[in-house]
Amino acid sequence: MSDDHDIHIEVRSEYLAQQSAPDHSRYAFAYHVRIENRGKLGATLLSRHWLITDGNHETQEVRGDGVIGEQPLIPAGQHYEYSSGAMLTTPVGSMTGSYQMRDEAGEKFDARIPIFTLAQPRLLN
Repeated sequence: MSDDHDIHIEVRSEYLAQQSAPDHSRYAFAYHVRIENRGKLGATLLSRHWLITDGNHETQEVRGDGVIGEQPLIPAGQHYEYSSGAMLTTPVGSMTGSYQMRDEAGEKFDARIPIFTLAQPRLLN
């Protein structure tokens, strides 16, 4: 990775009990993302690619433009935060993926999203 493209991504997840229906195998989760541009150039988030895996190792692939209807420009030294959600059929799962970005010079690159866990509270130690 060059100094131009130093994107740091942190994700925090939470279980949404009010939107879940365990008796119907519906487990709702929110995830809160912070994308920090530690590089030398501003970068625009063009699209997302998610791999969402449930507790049965079934994986759903999701691709789309931007995030939450936006394609934000993240200036060098700045950050962007957003929240979204996922629905699983099991009480535990994980997500990982990448964002396709374009820097101010027009070069496209991928920023990897580290894997994170989605879990109903008190299910995992």
